[in-house]
Amino acid sequence: MYRVRARHTASTITVYQAYRPEIGLPTAREGRFPAAWKRDRMTWIKPSFLWMMYRCGWGTKEGQETVLALEISRDGFEWALRNSCLSHYVSGLHEDRADWKRRLGRAPARIQWDPERDLRLQALPYRSLQLGLSGEAAARYADEWIVGVEDVTPLAAEVHGLVRAGELDRARGLLPEERPYPLDEDVLARLRS
Repeated sequence: MYRVRARHTASTITVYQAYRPEIGLPTAREGRFPAAWKRDRMTWIKPSFLWMMYRCGWGTKEGQETVLALEISRDGFEWALRNSCLSHYVSGLHEDRADWKRRLGRAPARIQWDPERDLRLQALPYRSLQLGLSGEAAARYADEWIVGVEDVTPLAAEVHGLVRAGELDRARGLLPEERPYPLDEDVLARLRS
């Protein structure tokens, strides 16, 4: 099943990223990316806290020690979805491989669906969205969409400690509440793989 699940309000959605402390700490402190943040690279945002934990190893992987929760505008997030292309070719969704490659080359955002994760970071039978931003999308993200930034590295460490201790109910109680994010069916239809 392909559905965006996230922590969200009427005007914002929370996404996660992990950075080395030299990028993550100033971003959390200032509420925006520092000059050292590379605008010319694709940056991947993830609405799923547990998928981010899978990706960054609970904030223990080198270069991903600072885990950030970035609250961004829903308008920005939905702009990225409307201007995205799947990261892989899908017969029936694209005319042919050449059409997909053209769209991919022009799109400032990429969509990837990966298995969602449970508290033990095992794959679940449904997919979680990853959204890659480059060019115009990355610039808008950095300069316009960010409403707030929180360093959730301590939360990641606490939940991880409880999981390691086998206290799954307590760990589950600390997770951010992620619920289905309302998207127009026409937007979602373009993004299914």
